[in-house]
Amino acid sequence: MKVLDLQCSNQHLFEGWFASEDDYSSQCLRGIVLCPVCADPGIVKKLSAPRLNLSSTREPKVATAEKPTPANTTVPPAGGRDMETALATAWMAMTRQVLANTVDVGGEFAEEARKMHYGEAEARGIRGKTTLEQAQELMDEGIAVVPLLLPESLKGPLQ
Repeated sequence: MKVLDLQCSNQHLFEGWFASEDDYSSQCLRGIVLCPVCADPGIVKKLSAPRLNLSSTREPKVATAEKPTPANTTVPPAGGRDMETALATAWMAMTRQVLANTVDVGGEFAEEARKMHYGEAEARGIRGKTTLEQAQELMDEGIAVVPLLLPESLKGPLQ
């Protein structure tokens, strides 16, 4: 298993796991290695330190990892790459939470939002597609809408 540090042409850093170097090259040639933030296919490998298991006698570390969410993701106070990485991580965590807690109503978003607002349908978290004009009409009616650009990699099943 190869774990590679990757970067898209928009400077987003992420990690990719591949069966081998040939598998990475093959997937890149087929255009299926995409940035999880912006879906950019222009990916390059970055230098990364190998993970070495130097001793099997060490006590294993027991870690209880919390799922990152906007509330528990810390953003370093200084600017730079650490800030960018932390913000991208927080944004992806928030996006995954939205996807997990909403129903995709597709192109029926405006109609479903109106039905819920006027009590014709049960209130629930929804997401979908609408035009800018439809979104403006919803806001004019007092219906809260929030645009959220989703990375293509989160819209479908993962490979």
